[in-house]
Amino acid sequence: MKALITGGAGFIGSHLAQRLLDDGWEVVVVDNLSTGSRANVAHLNRRDGFELIIGDIRDKGLMDEWVRRSDVVYHLAAAVGVQLIADSPVHTIETNIGGTEIVLAAANKYGRKILLASSSEVYGKSVAVPFDEDDDFVLGSTSFSRWAYACSKAIDEFLGLAYHQEYGLPVVIGRFFNTIGSRQTGKYGMVVPRFVEAALNGRALEVFGTGEQTRCFCYVGDLVEALVMLMASDTAVGRAYNIGSDEEISISALADRIIEMTTSRSGKTFIPYDVAYGRPIEDMMRRVPGLSRIRRAVGWRPRTSLEDTLALIIEDKRR
Repeated sequence: MKALITGGAGFIGSHLAQRLLDDGWEVVVVDNLSTGSRANVAHLNRRDGFELIIGDIRDKGLMDEWVRRSDVVYHLAAAVGVQLIADSPVHTIETNIGGTEIVLAAANKYGRKILLASSSEVYGKSVAVPFDEDDDFVLGSTSFSRWAYACSKAIDEFLGLAYHQEYGLPVVIGRFFNTIGSRQTGKYGMVVPRFVEAALNGRALEVFGTGEQTRCFCYVGDLVEALVMLMASDTAVGRAYNIGSDEEISISALADRIIEMTTSRSGKTFIPYDVAYGRPIEDMMRRVPGLSRIRRAVGWRPRTSLEDTLALIIEDKRR
């Protein structure tokens, strides 16, 4: 059996590729390396059954060929990271919507089961915490480019569910909440690798905004387990599932914990959003997933604590 992973040279995709290879799958990764890297999958190159294709999901011929030659599709490729989204809104919209259109059309043409990666960003500014998959989306003004990402992922979901309802395409949607682990870069605004790298190098940890905003951080290995379980379930098809941890922490407290765990002498500095991103950015104060749907569907729950995950990341960065 062969799995196609779009965006498979990225942080999450590379962990998924490794897991599927360990489970006996052949794995083909298609990635344009815009945010992924060869280094993320370098350890997989010598594995039997692994192939890396450098290409773009917006290339219809390429996607048609590799979807046809695969048995299932994990569609993870997307423009990600608040900094990238703020800097490149056109790229964000074209990649997330146009690319997903092409991948879904190919999956439908060949009847391939597909897992569509979405995001907790679709909940926008909702305060109905914890978020339930059937909650309303509350998005901000079009004058804030951040919401272009949320809208693009929501449209991806609508399109995936439309293919399922109209054509019977087996689609599963995973809404990823903040995922962390080895091989994640802080280059595009991801907070944990930024904080860990700063603490290990004795620099001040830059906290955007007040630091009172809270997030729940899920270990990448736990998220990958959820993806595998959802794809193995026939009853999971045609619905969206939150995937994340429900262990909540403020960003300021996260900085304190990382400083303590690294025994760093670093301090914290607070930077307004418009200074950090070079333009006004709206943020949400809390982002907590409701996990009852995925527990009922496949029995999944996160197993790795934030403390243990941070310890793994710190050790990885030290190496």
